[in-house]
Amino acid sequence: MSTGSINVSVENIFPLIKKFLYSDHEIFLRELISNATDATTKLKHLTVIGEAKVDYGNPIIEVKIDKEAKTLSIKDQGLGMTGEEVEKYINQVAFSGAEEFLEKYKDSAKDAGIIGHFGLGFYSAFMVAEKVEIFTKSYKEDSKAVRWICDGSPEYTLEETEKSDRGTEIVLHIAEDSLEFLEESKIRELLTKYNKFNQIPIKFGTKTETLPLPEGSAEDAKPETVEVDNIINNPTPAWTKAPSELKAEDYNNFYRELYPMQFEDPLFHIHLNVDYPFNLTGVLFFPKLANNLNIEKDKIQLYQNQVFVTDEVKGIVPDFLMLLRGVIDSPDIPLNVSRSYLQADGAVKKISSYITKKVADKMVSLFNENREDYQQKWNDIKIVIEYGMISEDKFYEKSDKFALYPTTEGQYYLWNELVEKIKPTQTDKDGKTVILYATNADEQHSYIASARDKGYEVLLLDSPIVPHLIQKLESSKENVSFARVDADHINNLIKKDEPVISKLNETDKETLKKNIEESINDQKFTVQLEDLDSTDAPFTLTQPEFIRRMKDMQATGGGGMFGMGGFPEMYNLVVNSNSDFAGELLKKDNAEEKTAMINQALDLAKLSQNLLKGKELTDFIKRSFESLK
Repeated sequence: MSTGSINVSVENIFPLIKKFLYSDHEIFLRELISNATDATTKLKHLTVIGEAKVDYGNPIIEVKIDKEAKTLSIKDQGLGMTGEEVEKYINQVAFSGAEEFLEKYKDSAKDAGIIGHFGLGFYSAFMVAEKVEIFTKSYKEDSKAVRWICDGSPEYTLEETEKSDRGTEIVLHIAEDSLEFLEESKIRELLTKYNKFNQIPIKFGTKTETLPLPEGSAEDAKPETVEVDNIINNPTPAWTKAPSELKAEDYNNFYRELYPMQFEDPLFHIHLNVDYPFNLTGVLFFPKLANNLNIEKDKIQLYQNQVFVTDEVKGIVPDFLMLLRGVIDSPDIPLNVSRSYLQADGAVKKISSYITKKVADKMVSLFNENREDYQQKWNDIKIVIEYGMISEDKFYEKSDKFALYPTTEGQYYLWNELVEKIKPTQTDKDGKTVILYATNADEQHSYIASARDKGYEVLLLDSPIVPHLIQKLESSKENVSFARVDADHINNLIKKDEPVISKLNETDKETLKKNIEESINDQKFTVQLEDLDSTDAPFTLTQPEFIRRMKDMQATGGGGMFGMGGFPEMYNLVVNSNSDFAGELLKKDNAEEKTAMINQALDLAKLSQNLLKGKELTDFIKRSFESLK
């Protein structure tokens, strides 16, 4: 038996560990199981290379609670330690960085959580335990079992003990302020959270299994039951296997294993596997998203060697892929990391770039393999693709091969296909190709119909980030502009060098404009006379493209240098001076009848833009019924 002091000059190291080691004390179980896993996998490696002459077998890690004794123990069948190794690894190495840690992180350690860099993982046990015992026996021949005990002071005891099997058992005598860690439900919750996919099977209690009845059993025969180990983890999750080993069903089953409350299968998956210049494996899933930009639950999970680290993966995963689900596993990301550390880490930045490239490549391959299927799924994935085009230049550079532009008629074009299709008809007098689009096919139906009558294609771009996407495309594509189909009369959206015939002279036009402005008397409407086809609507309400686009951008964040907070509602009232209605107005002598006609026409124009609401709508309906009498 020997006693001694842990090699550290700071006498109150343990209270500091308890206070600063992690912001959440539950991490201790993850640390101790990670250590047990390391000890087991290292033994396997030594047996493979012939250095350890032992039967590796099928080792497990066992977690046990003894409520009466107030102990929690973690037992492995790994390398074990000799007395000398306990002295080296527990008493000296673990504390070699302790003073540096305390000096550097005493003010911020609660947030930093980088203790793993200093070998303090084992000492996380003292966050919840008033006393810790280690019973260990090395795999080496003729080694003797030893027991190490420490009560949270710098003093420890190391002595020989009885232990027949190799491996290490750590016994935590749980402190009074941490008794929740003696509850089975709590430990099961932590094991499921952090070690659901641990490499080594973890036993936590037993469970009863019913054996199948032998063939030819009597009808009233009762099946036998047997008590078996309750293994709470899956040591070989999908991301640890080669894609060639897995079918679509396997990926879907894994998705439900990750997210038990998800009842819909994902649309498709991306299997990540790279070993240079960093190690990374994982599986990302595209769920059905439609236009939902605010998915917070069921996040991507980050693992290190199959141990859960966090689901706060900002900085590792590009922003636009935060809408996806799945797992990323990389030993190159430290197990204990702060977010600021992550964002500054060089390997992490490379990982982010790799994931972006991998997703872009997957989109290209999905499109090329089955365009029809890809088109059917477009509505559920477009928000991710469009977000990526806006936020990641490398992704945008490849997007012409997989980003789709659907029309209101249900056609889908790649960018080059779209430009080739519309260029002959939708190029204006200045040589610019104008891309018309709608955001709501029902509300903008009459405008879409007017455009279709002229043989124009109208895209249906209805995701919330469309204004940002359009700005990106206009700034990077040559000689194109976008115009929402209700931003002006169709003749003004794509101006052609065509002669315009006017039925009214300039004096009549001035009179007509003045009559309309006086009858409406509303500053938000700018009256604009146009010499249109006589069959076109007398009044058309449009909202200037610039104003509407700025407001749309503000609604999804952004809006450029303009505050936009109090940007006024402004509309152009396009009056068809060649319509029969315009001629009738000029002939009317009765001012009241003239005002009534103008207000009725304006209400009809408002109705087509879904702007007629409240009292105005009630009055319009009442007035319309009156006219039927």
